[in-house]
Amino acid sequence: MSTSDHPSGTDRPSGTDADGLLAEQLLRLTRRLHRIQKHHLEPVGITPAQSRLLRTVAHFGEPPRMADLATRLEVVPRAVTSLVDGLESGGRVRRVPDPSNRRVVRIELTDAGRATLRELRSARRAAAEDILAPLTVDQREVLGGLLSALVDRVPESGC
Repeated sequence: MSTSDHPSGTDRPSGTDADGLLAEQLLRLTRRLHRIQKHHLEPVGITPAQSRLLRTVAHFGEPPRMADLATRLEVVPRAVTSLVDGLESGGRVRRVPDPSNRRVVRIELTDAGRATLRELRSARRAAAEDILAPLTVDQREVLGGLLSALVDRVPESGC
């Protein structure tokens, strides 16, 4: 596209075109992040979704209920059940009865789950280094600020 194609006389796409291009770049980056994360998690023997659930369980002060996990992860309860099943079969979490309500089941980290969390931290650092390798320290700082502005923004639509 030539500079004469834009009223501003630049080679930059118009606002709408630039937003579309940016959205496409973000989607491509998301897919790349997922592939890299999955690659780094394979030796740990855990999926990205299981990793997220394990980290979420660890952030609760006491073992959470399945419903608490579904709410925090913004998924349907059935999805949590499947993830817990996989983590439980690997010995990383266990279902325990709630001491005050026997109908409620809570999800508790095991020693193996805590060890997996330590492995996950290393895997996530390695994945981040892979993705951020082309950026300078200053560029990483700028990117961090931009991502915070996007992530921390409270959407009006509730999405």
